[in-house]
Amino acid sequence: MATILSFAPLSVPSTTYLKPSLRIPLFTSLPLPSSSSSSSSGLTSSFLVRNEASLSPSSSPIQALAEEAVDSSTSASSSKLVLVVGGTGGVGQLVVASLLKRNIKSRLLLRDLEKATKLFGKQDEDSLQVVKGDTRNAEDLDPSMFEGVTHVICCTGTTAFPSQRWSGDNTPDKVDWEGVRNLISALPSSVERVVLVSSVGVTKPNELPWSIMNLFGVLKYKKMGEDFLRESGLPFTIIRPGRLTDGPYTSYDLNTLLKATAGERRAVVIGQGDKLVGEVSRLVVAEACIQALDIEFTQGKAYEINSVKGDGPGSDPQKWRELFKVAESK
Repeated sequence: MATILSFAPLSVPSTTYLKPSLRIPLFTSLPLPSSSSSSSSGLTSSFLVRNEASLSPSSSPIQALAEEAVDSSTSASSSKLVLVVGGTGGVGQLVVASLLKRNIKSRLLLRDLEKATKLFGKQDEDSLQVVKGDTRNAEDLDPSMFEGVTHVICCTGTTAFPSQRWSGDNTPDKVDWEGVRNLISALPSSVERVVLVSSVGVTKPNELPWSIMNLFGVLKYKKMGEDFLRESGLPFTIIRPGRLTDGPYTSYDLNTLLKATAGERRAVVIGQGDKLVGEVSRLVVAEACIQALDIEFTQGKAYEINSVKGDGPGSDPQKWRELFKVAESK
């Protein structure tokens, strides 16, 4: 059983499942920041669509939400515990911020606990828990990390080409293949849905332009991760984004994340069959992951996603259902 620690508030495709050895992780409880947005985070359930550049420094997240937020139902939120893996990355941090604003309890699996505090402030244990672990190391994934988890969003990843981010074995084979394999192997069978963020082009690694992107194997390893999830028997949805835009907001805090925007590219295009080519806002990807958790017919399927100029679905569940349904009819 993991040990839960309380911290003082801050003023500011193998088919063999891996069996990790026992390791006691540390859970840290992270109370809402003392800003005006904190007091109402449990009362307002919204997804922000706003141009960050248009906000003055004095604009509060609540003011922004009042202008352009779309209400979403929280009737099922109390029963959810969403494990977010890769929660401080470009997409993951936006997933976490949106879950917090929806009052959906989440647990982050991170290598560096301090990053969570910097991004999301100190959060109450009933809103956000953080557990230290590295998916690249199967021995890190103690079963206690997954106790009570009902849903999983995995948005880990690294760069397609050699970069500073590859240091410390943070390469596509380690992150997109071994990390995903280890995570899926460690999850309990009681999980209701696993949403995996992959990439467009994974089924066409030898075709242009994907063959260029796959020079160092990133698409190959993402596809291996997808296949392992498919064969695991767990209920899943795979989201394959195009080239990611907007963010990452890795040097900002929760208030800034809540003000983040998809700019003019708010309209969403969803497809199947790995046919889409284009770009997509990280905010759109994050919202698609959260919406897919509750859309029953997305189970066992993969969807490609882009965003284009125009008005988008925001966080309206019915509009997202229609978008996913239309993709299946094409």
